[in-house]
Amino acid sequence: MDKTIKQTDSLDSDVKSNKRSRKKSMVWDYFTVSTVNADCVRAFCNQCKKSFSYISGSKQAGTSHLKRHIALGICPVSRSSQDDDQLGPSTPSPRSIVSVNGTNRPRKRYQADSKVANIYLNEEFCSREFAKMIIRHDYPLHMCQHSGFVDFVRALHPELNMMSVNVVEEQILWAYLREKQQILDHLNGISGHISLAIDFWTSNQSLVYILLTGHFIDHDWKLQRRILNFISIPFPDSDTVFNNVVASCMADWNSEGKLLTITLDHANANKNVGGNLRRLLSIKNSLILNGQLIINSCYARILSSLAKEAIGFIKEAINKVRDSVKFVKTSEAHEERFNKLRLLLQVSSNKTLATDDLTKWNTTYDMLTAASELEQVFSCLDTIDPDYKFTPSTEEWHQVKALCKHLEVLYEAASILTSPVYPTSNIFFHKVCGIQLKLMEDYASQDFFLCHLSKQLLENFSSYWEDCYLVLAIAVVMDPRFKMQLVKFNFSRIYGVDAETWIKIVDEGLHELYLEYVVQCLPAPTFLEEGNDTLLNTETRQEDNLVSNGDDFPDFDIYISDIVAGQQHLKSELDQYLEESVLPRVQGFDVLGWWKVNRTKYPTLAKMASDVLSIPFSSVPPDSVFDTGDKKIDGHRSSLQPTTLQALVCAKDWLQYECSGSTYRIAGEDIPTEMVEPEF
Repeated sequence: MDKTIKQTDSLDSDVKSNKRSRKKSMVWDYFTVSTVNADCVRAFCNQCKKSFSYISGSKQAGTSHLKRHIALGICPVSRSSQDDDQLGPSTPSPRSIVSVNGTNRPRKRYQADSKVANIYLNEEFCSREFAKMIIRHDYPLHMCQHSGFVDFVRALHPELNMMSVNVVEEQILWAYLREKQQILDHLNGISGHISLAIDFWTSNQSLVYILLTGHFIDHDWKLQRRILNFISIPFPDSDTVFNNVVASCMADWNSEGKLLTITLDHANANKNVGGNLRRLLSIKNSLILNGQLIINSCYARILSSLAKEAIGFIKEAINKVRDSVKFVKTSEAHEERFNKLRLLLQVSSNKTLATDDLTKWNTTYDMLTAASELEQVFSCLDTIDPDYKFTPSTEEWHQVKALCKHLEVLYEAASILTSPVYPTSNIFFHKVCGIQLKLMEDYASQDFFLCHLSKQLLENFSSYWEDCYLVLAIAVVMDPRFKMQLVKFNFSRIYGVDAETWIKIVDEGLHELYLEYVVQCLPAPTFLEEGNDTLLNTETRQEDNLVSNGDDFPDFDIYISDIVAGQQHLKSELDQYLEESVLPRVQGFDVLGWWKVNRTKYPTLAKMASDVLSIPFSSVPPDSVFDTGDKKIDGHRSSLQPTTLQALVCAKDWLQYECSGSTYRIAGEDIPTEMVEPEF
């Protein structure tokens, strides 16, 4: 009896020990241990209920045969479940879920058997996610064949079949088409116009690419910015190539009649491009100022051009500052001596000293401002470090500081384009006026250096101002905080006694544009078709009978005529809007939200405002705002098929909205993109 009790206690101890150990194996997500008798413990499959030996007496069978039952598809229920779940990853079992603060999350596993891991493998899902990774991070397509990447994937899951380049390319095209259909549905549902921005890219093979980005206001009165096409052009000097590209783009997106404005980088286009595009715009949408809303120069490119020219103006002084910074930052010993001297001189700075990137002018601005604050330290550095021989002169430091004030204005003007949300067009007027006024002020300065520096910059920027001041002014008028008042205020400072002439041009252009929207909103005229003479004769006879029988309402007719005449003299929506007081300036004002609320009060003007506020003044993507050169395609991507390259560039832009959880309005409903699983 005692022997039996001891044996049972020993068995229970083994079972308890095995219960603790089986927490380390994934098979216990699929098996349950049950005691048959004192000498036998068996493992039962949770799915097919088949039992397997586990403990018999003092012997333990292990878990290898249990793993084979699940991993190799021997279990009929598990095999059927895997066949039915080919479109997504398998659902984790209850044991693989833990609760964290009331939320269910997958349990972390640091050791997993490769064969059991096959249960969770879905190669179709993996291939789709791999294609998204290639798109989002600009990885080469043949990355799937890189030995390092293959080894890494094998370490994660030895049974995963690596994709070929052709399969990766196919998945990229599917992702592109999936996202394109959603945007196409989105564009087909908007009631306003679309404005295009054209940017130029190049490659080491001297190929030229055109990036076309659409700007529009959606149903929720939110400004949307989407890359629409990325096209290579073999002969960029052709006068008609851009017309063909724009026309093809609008046709591709079923938006031929919705084109409002075109913004391009004039520096990369020949002189005839603007005129040809203006004629195209007048044909596609003849009611909008006869195609005059063409912006020939990109806002970001103009600022980069001015910054680059200003930096080159004192190239020798800047090189000395750059060499000084390199001397300090590329040697720990030199930096240690520099910091000791800085503490000794008690010089403080809010800037971080760093070398600049010659392809980004804002980094040069950051370097110069940081170095300028440490001028005293650099001037004395040669006293404790005899290797330092790059000290700029006092005059050169003066030039650098003066240059930084110019670059500061340009930097602040360009920074509005680096926000995750593209700014509405009303923001640009004040920034452009600020640059114009700064250059005019410095040109009139008694400082010879400032005057000489500003002269050339002012000539270049004035041509940009004259090209787009009308569109800039109309856009800011659509901001209820400014209206015409800000135009009058800035024009009086820019043009002086001639300001009224320029203000009148803006006012006339504004009213002309509004009248064209009024025409667009009028109902289509009705015409009598041949064969409807009977209806016309019947109505004529009824009117004749009314007159012949005597009209009892002669005074009423006069009353109606007076009402109609009075309505003709009523103020237009535009005049009412302009005569109302401007709103107080508050932080975070949502100009589109204001028009959304007031669209019932100004139905026609609100349509015009939504289109004008979506006009893009910059054609470059946010990551290229401070570039000093053209955007370049690497050698791998320029060797791809045009359809694949376009899919990569466009899908990368579109997928970022999927990641941020933005919504597409489809069929009158807001559907979060992360909730939509497109079908192939």
